[in-house]
Amino acid sequence: MNHSCERMKKRREHRIPLKEQMLALLEVMKPISGHRDFIFPSDRDPKKPCNSQTANMALKRMGFAGRLVSHGLRSLASTTLNEQGFNPDLVEAALAHVDDNQVRSAYNRTDYLERRKPMMSWWSGHIEEAAKGSLSVTETRQLKGITECPYQTILSTS
Repeated sequence: MNHSCERMKKRREHRIPLKEQMLALLEVMKPISGHRDFIFPSDRDPKKPCNSQTANMALKRMGFAGRLVSHGLRSLASTTLNEQGFNPDLVEAALAHVDDNQVRSAYNRTDYLERRKPMMSWWSGHIEEAAKGSLSVTETRQLKGITECPYQTILSTS
């Protein structure tokens, strides 16, 4: 999936490797959104995307007021993926962050799309297990089925 640069904070296109779980969820959402261009359309104008605060309002209605905002989910993802030993460059790319090092940012133009796929597969599985209520703290600290994790050897020897 591609997010156009007009919709992104840094005005750069953001490509997202969608995994099976996410594709299935998007298929479920299509009829709910009336098969419109936007899966989450605005309630006022279905030809436009929903408001940036829609997710926060949904979290409030679910009882998370004062405890969780949508941006906190990005923080949760970053923390969890970094704790799992995924390459921090891949985590930052998944969050569409731009490298603060201007020289590195000027020369490194990759979005690590292919290398992010195993990480996104793990994340999708992690969310699926969490939704079932079957995750423990111990399980979240173990790498499961990841073929590319350059920090795995560092983590297992420390």
